[in-house]
Amino acid sequence: MEIFSIDAGEYSLDGGAIFGVVPKSLWSKVYPSDENNLCDLSMRCLLLVEGSRRILIDTGIGSKQDEKFNAIHHHLGMDNLLSSLTRAGFRPEDITDVLFTHLHFDHCGGAVIKDAGGRPFHVFPQAEYWVSEVQWNLAMNPNPREKASFLKENILPLQDSGRLNLVKEEGRLFPGIDIRFFYGHTAGLMVPFIRKNNNTLVYVADLLPFAAHMPLAWVCGYDTQPLVSMQEKDSFLREALEKDYSLYFEHDHYTECCNLQMTGKGIRVKDTFSREEWLR
Repeated sequence: MEIFSIDAGEYSLDGGAIFGVVPKSLWSKVYPSDENNLCDLSMRCLLLVEGSRRILIDTGIGSKQDEKFNAIHHHLGMDNLLSSLTRAGFRPEDITDVLFTHLHFDHCGGAVIKDAGGRPFHVFPQAEYWVSEVQWNLAMNPNPREKASFLKENILPLQDSGRLNLVKEEGRLFPGIDIRFFYGHTAGLMVPFIRKNNNTLVYVADLLPFAAHMPLAWVCGYDTQPLVSMQEKDSFLREALEKDYSLYFEHDHYTECCNLQMTGKGIRVKDTFSREEWLR
C-alpha cells in the first residue's frame, strides 16, 4: 500500500470552542492562538493506493463557499486539495473511493464544487462515496446543535450521484483498512485503521483533533456528547498504547503523526514524526 498526505488547506477556529471548558491559561501553553483567540487548523487528507483502488480519506472544506462563510471560518488555501493531488501524481478521475469520516463541512465539502451556472459538480467523477449509515441519517435529519455543520450543498449531491454507500458495520472496508465507529464528537464518526507492514496508522479525525487533546478532560467544545468522548478517548488511547498504534492528525497544525507513552499524568505523546518517517 502507498500512502500520500493530501493538503486540503487551512482554516481557523476560536480556541475556546476547540478546547471547550479547558481554560486558555492551560491550553495556550501547548497550542498557540493569535490576538483574536483564533487557532490554526490543518485539513490533512490521506490518499491510500492499494491495487487498483485509490482511496481518499476526507476532502476538506472545498472551494464553493461564499466570502461570508470564508471570512467567518478564516478559510485559506481553498485550492490545495486538487493541487496536492496533482503534486502526488494523481488526477480527480483517478480516485476510486472517497471515505468520509463524517459529514461536517470541513471534512466533506471538497467532494463537490459548483459549475459556472451554480449547479453542483462532482470533483471525483469515478469515485464511490463511503460514510457510516448512522452519520448519514443524522446529516439528513440534523439536531439543532449540528445543523449548521451539515450543509445540504455538500451532502445532497452525494445522494444524487448514485454512488453513495452507507456503512452499517465496523470491520474491514478495504484490504488493509478497517473502520470503527465513535459517537462522542458526532454519531457514527468513522475512523480508519490503516495496516501496513504489521504496523497500524490511525486517522483519528475529530476523535482527537489535536495532539493537545490527549488529556481525557480536554474535550473539544464541538463534541455533542463530551462524556462519551472522554470514555471513547480513554478506551482508544489505552488500546493504541498497548498495540503501538501511530496516530495521524487531520487538524493539528503542528503535529502530523505521533506515538504514545504512559506518563505520571496518563497517556501522552511520545514522539512526533511525519507520514514519510512513519513509512520508513
